[in-house]
Amino acid sequence: MGISRINLTLYILITLSVLFTGTTFARTHYHKKQNRNHNQKGNNNGGERGLETPTIDPPPPSPDNGTVPSDPADPTNPTEPNSGPCVYDVRSYGAVGDGSTDDKEAFQSAWKAACAVESAVLLVPSDGNFMITATTFSGPCQPGLVFQIDGVLQPPGGPDCWPETDSKQQWLLFNQVEGLTVKGSGTIEGNGEDWWNLPCKPHKGPHGSTLPGPCDSPALLRFFLSCNLTLKDLRIENSPKFHVKFDNCEGVHIEGLSINSPALSPNTDGIHIENTKSVGIYNSKISNGDDCISIGTGCSDVDIENVTCGPSHGISIGSLGVHNSQACVANITVRNTVIRHSDNGLRIKTWQGGTGSVTGLTFDTIYMEEVRNCIIIDQYYCLSKSCMNQSTAVYVSDVVYNNIRGTYDVRSPPIHFACSDSMPCTNITMSEVELLPFEGELVDDPFCWNAYGAQQTLTIPPITCLQDGEPETVVERASFGC
Repeated sequence: MGISRINLTLYILITLSVLFTGTTFARTHYHKKQNRNHNQKGNNNGGERGLETPTIDPPPPSPDNGTVPSDPADPTNPTEPNSGPCVYDVRSYGAVGDGSTDDKEAFQSAWKAACAVESAVLLVPSDGNFMITATTFSGPCQPGLVFQIDGVLQPPGGPDCWPETDSKQQWLLFNQVEGLTVKGSGTIEGNGEDWWNLPCKPHKGPHGSTLPGPCDSPALLRFFLSCNLTLKDLRIENSPKFHVKFDNCEGVHIEGLSINSPALSPNTDGIHIENTKSVGIYNSKISNGDDCISIGTGCSDVDIENVTCGPSHGISIGSLGVHNSQACVANITVRNTVIRHSDNGLRIKTWQGGTGSVTGLTFDTIYMEEVRNCIIIDQYYCLSKSCMNQSTAVYVSDVVYNNIRGTYDVRSPPIHFACSDSMPCTNITMSEVELLPFEGELVDDPFCWNAYGAQQTLTIPPITCLQDGEPETVVERASFGC
């Protein structure tokens, strides 16, 4: 009996020992995991080196000044640290924005400040109507400058309000700037009506006459000696003369513009470029009293796509060669464009006596609605009846018309090729051209003079007057000086 009690006691002790040992192992295993976690937090209490994890840097402390990236920068402190652009609101520089006070000084001060800071924004706010007299915004500026027009911006209300000391050649001049973007949801209002009605303007004198006298009228926006420019999303209307002009520029991107002035407003070209290269004009609507887009001498590598013109005078190359000057235009493409209710469609116009060349033009997928002179080359361009016949002309060659369709105004033939006696037009290609009268059923015959090329498909109307091949005498292109 005593032995049995001893055995029972030993059995209980052994069992408790085993259970105690197992519990201790489990607890020890758990604490090892805890120790590794302590090491990950920077506790140097041992642990195997091969199990160390990379150190994660803590997030940077919040700025002492309490700003966040979405906060606008202080326009009076261009050096304020901020991940967003510095915004220079013209009101912060004294602009009133009541439509009558001249805010020119405030705009010039805001430009000077913004020009000195990279990726700055000069802001014309949406709650103002800002009138400024003629102003020049000059560079060079720091990269990425944006001129943001969200309100209304306008010049004085006509020639009687124009300061005598201000230039009448342009209103806003952007001079020698690089990488500038002019954009916004606002409107540039030109107040052009009193300029259009000057007696010197065509048909604005008594009984529809045109009288002599001072006739200078300002373009609204002019970009001069500048590069890598963007103009987008603005509404520009009622300019005294050209709405937008690019002169001696390179690298121009225009998109999303709405340009409007009455159909009888004289000389109000929508977009005019001269001596400018590498231009893209996209997704814009233009209605005005002169050329929708005009391309002057010295232009090359111009791409125009998805533009709606009309009423207007269409898309024009020229006029070129005035006063016996040299003109050079090359590599112009117009695609996917609509021209409505216009005096001309696709026009090339040159003066007699000029020199140089127009080459490499492509007009592809153009729709026309009630357009006079849908397709025209006019090498006898003249504004009066006093122009004399001359023996030289700008050479026109390598012109492609493809997929040109629509209706024409029956007052003029839909196709008109009037080329120089001394300098024939060559290598004109016609394909998928179908132009029908807007009214009536009679189809007018095209007119051709000294024009050479090829019809790749039958055209409507048939253009039998286009001569096949090349003329007997072809002038060497090197002699044009372009």
